[in-house]
Amino acid sequence: MSTGLRGVLVSMLVLGLVLAFSSFAGAAEEAASGPIDYTRALVLACSVLAAGFAMGFGTLGTGTGMGQATSGATNAVGRNPEAHGKILLTMLVGLAMTESLAIYALVISLVIIYANPLMGFLAG
Repeated sequence: MSTGLRGVLVSMLVLGLVLAFSSFAGAAEEAASGPIDYTRALVLACSVLAAGFAMGFGTLGTGTGMGQATSGATNAVGRNPEAHGKILLTMLVGLAMTESLAIYALVISLVIIYANPLMGFLAG
């Protein structure tokens, strides 16, 4: 493994750990203000995990699809350079549609974290 790739992987791991443990800091502030509601904490923890999985799987599929679309477009332009304009337009429209799936995953993740419908049941 090259040192550049190793550095990228280490920095991604560190960033992931910082983001994962930042939720514990917020939970510590909340816990300092009063007694701990373990049911609420469990729902919040599961919500964060579900949002992470939604974004992970949502972007995994879209990234793979966008890579295949770009590969197909470059192969098509290589075989027929005169059709560059039509291929580029079709590829960009397809990439925009594919990227919208990742945006939908982001919206779902944000709803799970910030507008969690289960918190309404726990408040009562």
